[in-house]
Amino acid sequence: MPSSHSGVESICISGVTGGSQQLTLLEAEISLTGKDWHKHPIVTGPDAPCILGIDYLRRGYFKDPKGYRWAFGIAALEEVEQLSTLPGLSEDPSVVGSLKVEEQRVPIATKTVHRRQYRTNRDSLVPIHQLIRRLESQKVISKTHSPFNSPIWPVRKPNGEWRLTVDYRGLNEVTPAMSAAVPDMLELQYELESKAAKWYATIDIANAFFSIPIAPECRPQFAFTWRGIQYTWNRLPQGWKHSSTICHRLVHTALEKGGAPEHLQFIDDIIVWGDTAEEVFEKGEKVIEILLKAGFAIKRQKVKGPGREIQFLGIKWQDGRRHIPMEVINKITAMAPPTTKKETQSFLGAVGFWRMHIPNYSLIVSPLYHVTRKKNDFKWGPEQQQAFEQIKQEITQAVALGPVRTGQEIKNVLYTAAGENGPSWSLWQRAHGESRGRPLGFWSRGYKGSEANYTLTEKEILAAYEGIRAASEVVGTETQLLLAPRLPVLGWMFKGKAPSTHHATDATWSKWVALITQRARIGNLDPPGLVEMIMNWPESKDAGMSPEQEVKRAEEAPPYNELPEEEKRYALFTDGSCRIVGKHRRWKAAVWHPTRETTEAVEGQGESSQFAEVKAIQLALEIAEREKWPRLYIYTDSWVMASALWMWLQQWKQNNWQRKGKPIWAAEVWQDIAARVENLVVKVRHVDAHIPKSRATDEHQHNQQADQAAKIEVAQVDLDW
Repeated sequence: MPSSHSGVESICISGVTGGSQQLTLLEAEISLTGKDWHKHPIVTGPDAPCILGIDYLRRGYFKDPKGYRWAFGIAALEEVEQLSTLPGLSEDPSVVGSLKVEEQRVPIATKTVHRRQYRTNRDSLVPIHQLIRRLESQKVISKTHSPFNSPIWPVRKPNGEWRLTVDYRGLNEVTPAMSAAVPDMLELQYELESKAAKWYATIDIANAFFSIPIAPECRPQFAFTWRGIQYTWNRLPQGWKHSSTICHRLVHTALEKGGAPEHLQFIDDIIVWGDTAEEVFEKGEKVIEILLKAGFAIKRQKVKGPGREIQFLGIKWQDGRRHIPMEVINKITAMAPPTTKKETQSFLGAVGFWRMHIPNYSLIVSPLYHVTRKKNDFKWGPEQQQAFEQIKQEITQAVALGPVRTGQEIKNVLYTAAGENGPSWSLWQRAHGESRGRPLGFWSRGYKGSEANYTLTEKEILAAYEGIRAASEVVGTETQLLLAPRLPVLGWMFKGKAPSTHHATDATWSKWVALITQRARIGNLDPPGLVEMIMNWPESKDAGMSPEQEVKRAEEAPPYNELPEEEKRYALFTDGSCRIVGKHRRWKAAVWHPTRETTEAVEGQGESSQFAEVKAIQLALEIAEREKWPRLYIYTDSWVMASALWMWLQQWKQNNWQRKGKPIWAAEVWQDIAARVENLVVKVRHVDAHIPKSRATDEHQHNQQADQAAKIEVAQVDLDW
């Protein structure tokens, strides 16, 4: 191999960790065996004497002079038929489809909003003018006369082109609410991670919003002005609060009616996967056929795959694993140190999306967040520079996450720790023969409010609690979890005692106890759902707390899905909410009866959402009393309500409805609840309101019904501009 070199062509090669080297391309005499020398291009440099390309190494193997066989294990490049070769795809970069549905009646603003056009980016003037003319010719927009008006807000795309968006913030404030239907992006990532696919393909619908027609009576509110002429949208506009929800729903409906194969969808982006390229091609072909038949348009350049790796939702996917794309790494590492708060926020936004790939992320970037706070002046010092350089280094070294594996041989290990500045936790999966396993995610955050004053044990319990919640979202709640804290925490949860020396509130302790003990008992007792493995036991007087005050738990209600059918008629789901309407606070308490599919609610002025939740409990008891039920199963997503009914009610009564010498909140309502509970068998269950949709049961869906019933409709909101 050449130890010195000279060449005419210089190239830059990036490594897998994001670093790069400037090297030289030249021709050299090459032989793998010491015989049969011939010329072949190589890349060389001071630290890389000879880099051979795949075109040379794919020859497979050779025998050395001693007769040993050397194999490189590099297969020939696969010839795979691409979805982009299918007929019906458009070469037109500005193509717009026309969805074959009725014109959509969308929510209409409750108040006229008229905002004048403000000054826009000079570079956008000519492109936006051309775009408006083209959209008018495509009948996406048309001239109008309307009392409404919103300013244009041009947005430059990553490819340098411009997108016509309108600043509908004023309109959005007075637009009635809709039930959101767009899935959570993190939930989609977890689901795709669990597929552990070998091949992928993605389809991006062209100008999907502009393909959806709006009913004429709904159009005036979307008016905007350009060069003295007022226009409005005949199709769904970008920038309006409900456009994403409506678009996602219509794309989902089209795919469902067309019998689309298994896929994931995020608004107008679709991904399919499989074990072979042929399988993925067939799935992608079917999806494209359905979308084109429905009236959507698809650009040829926006169809990718089948491929062993692909980008979806900005993430690189390969073998079910999430990677940071190389172009993202290069972009972040090339960023110069910020000079303003806005630039710092922009940098944090770029790296923050990848925080699950970076251990102790929040601790590393804490100095950067410090300079973005409103109360602080922007001052970039050595601490900020060190954090800036360190987080860029961490990005280049970030590991891939996943895939989420299942099976009895897979062990889910959750490491938790309470640091000086906040808790951190990481989730790993380990199969037989793996020493450490594969990471599924890293999490960290700073202490909030009084958490910084917690005892050492309380901080460790907090870290375990947050870790268990995060792990349940990734691997579900039905799998066994090996909890590896630095201090033992399960013992405190099962003792049923809250020490007098604790700093966390009773409500917080109840929340910890309820979640962790419930998670520990999931499934069969052998094996239990949660097993503790202590990683460290420091010699410290502060490591333990003296248990004195007993906290007794009342009997829990079983999961709704496990109730016998004849018992479900005695189950009620409760919720409450509060919001400002005009200049006044209004609360609403609601109860959902799952078997009758009916709602009862009460409303009032003043008070808080917590008060509304108490009134919902009271309403549920009133219903049970009125119906002369022998027992009542209450399901609530409020830890405070569940804890009060489990253990505080009796204590409050014994203390004459006071706590620490002061009347408890909503004392009269709680006294009424206590009186009713004495005459009725009441069982309570806390429902996790943040479970991913893919794992939601009937219990979670009924809880959502109670949540919807408790929402306060607002007819008009005054804006202060």
